Amino acid sequence: MSQHVFKRAGFLAATVGVAGLLGAGVASAHVTANVYGSQPTKGGYAAIVFRVPSEEPNTMTTKVAVDFKADYGIGSVRTKPLPGWTAEVTKSKLPTPITKDNGTQITEAVTAVTWTAQPGNELKATDYQEFSVSFGPLPTNVDEVEFPAHQTYSDGKVVDWNQPTPPGGEEPEHPAPAVKLAAKAAGDGDDDHAGMAAGTASTTGEHTEAAATSDSTARWLGGAGLLVGAIGLGVGAGATIRARKATAKSGGNS
Repeated sequence: MSQHVFKRAGFLAATVGVAGLLGAGVASAHVTANVYGSQPTKGGYAAIVFRVPSEEPNTMTTKVAVDFKADYGIGSVRTKPLPGWTAEVTKSKLPTPITKDNGTQITEAVTAVTWTAQPGNELKATDYQEFSVSFGPLPTNVDEVEFPAHQTYSDGKVVDWNQPTPPGGEEPEHPAPAVKLAAKAAGDGDDDHAGMAAGTASTTGEHTEAAATSDSTARWLGGAGLLVGAIGLGVGAGATIRARKATAKSGGNS
């Protein structure tokens, strides 16, 4: 086969590869919910990041709204401050109270979080932004929680990311961001409390390490001091002995 044919085959393979990468990039460019830290457990708390790419040409993303289903009974949501954006948490009265595993009754649940860009902070077509939240307690009767999202552009267009992905099926064009929940182990407490305990344990460990290092340093310095002192005593004793010998010799010669 000629070298020319090899070159054409290589060019064709490269073209197909680039097209495949571009296609994958376009297909994957949608709003996603990504877990921050450990996998959230049923009945616990979660910390996740909603990643939002801006895709429409010649217009900008100005607002992102994420729905929290009322039947999840999410009673608390905290948003991480994001420069240039304001966050608003919406709570709604539940028609029927939801009783959590610990006996707590939720009569009012979070149903939406909306981020709005301040002038000059909108997302261009080449931009993306990450919106961080922590919330809970999570439901215990589902294996996955979905968060339909709504992306508003400066020209008024709204793109809804709210299509469920069937188990084992093909991902839809506008999938709803979702997070899988791990089974809660017996005796597990709330994830927030566990995280606080882990933070305390980490800090305690650092202090313990620092104390051990300080103690070792003190012992080393103490040992070095004793050694220097011993050397000093040895030098002093040697000088005294030499002086006495010199005096005795001098006396014997007189």
